[in-house]
Amino acid sequence: MDLNNDVKYVKGVGPNRVILLNKLGINTLGDLVTYYPRDYEDRSRPKLINDLVDGEEALVRGIVASRMLELKIRKNLVIYKLIIRDETGQCTITWFNQPYLKKMFCVGEEYSFYGKVSRKGTKVEMNSPVYDSGESQKNTGKIVPIYSLTSKLSQNVIRQIIENGLNEVGDQLEETIPEYIRNEYNLININNAIKNIHFPQEFSDFKKARTRFVFEELLVMQLALLKLKTQYTRRKSWDKV
Repeated sequence: MDLNNDVKYVKGVGPNRVILLNKLGINTLGDLVTYYPRDYEDRSRPKLINDLVDGEEALVRGIVASRMLELKIRKNLVIYKLIIRDETGQCTITWFNQPYLKKMFCVGEEYSFYGKVSRKGTKVEMNSPVYDSGESQKNTGKIVPIYSLTSKLSQNVIRQIIENGLNEVGDQLEETIPEYIRNEYNLININNAIKNIHFPQEFSDFKKARTRFVFEELLVMQLALLKLKTQYTRRKSWDKV
């Protein structure tokens, strides 16, 4: 494992994607695994349909109660609607121009949906959500990192590429903070920190990772200032000779 390896060798990075990654300043494996999220979405806590609030992004679990309805609005616009239910009510799930979805859902089966809620009175709708079937947690049921992107590079793609990069790195990152300092300040090691800054299981895991990296940044700054002070003191001493 060499952090200086070109990012093009990471699984899932082809000729087109390497150009997009380079535009983000991601040129090496090291650049990739230290390209930290700008935000996170909590897709781990499902809400009941009756509790959904207009304008929020939320996770719901429901039983599919209808076959997919296909509405051809005009030549380049087809709307697909699906009705789901839980014990508190029903919600209409809506997508645009995605015909493959007609074969993705079975009436009577349970699915998870995460997306933006539109609510007017008792009428609840969710537009263009991501989804999972059964107990799958590919897109839902977890905390999901959000990255700064360039056009033509989706969140799902960069998440997968970063996950592949982390798998290559494994637990091989060289520790930069001595163990006695980590123990004194209750800091996690660098390999756990790099995983939890990208894909935390809980927000407490993210906070531990962030604390470790902030501490490291301040420590490096302090050492640099101390080095400058020492150099300045030596120069002053030489000037007096």
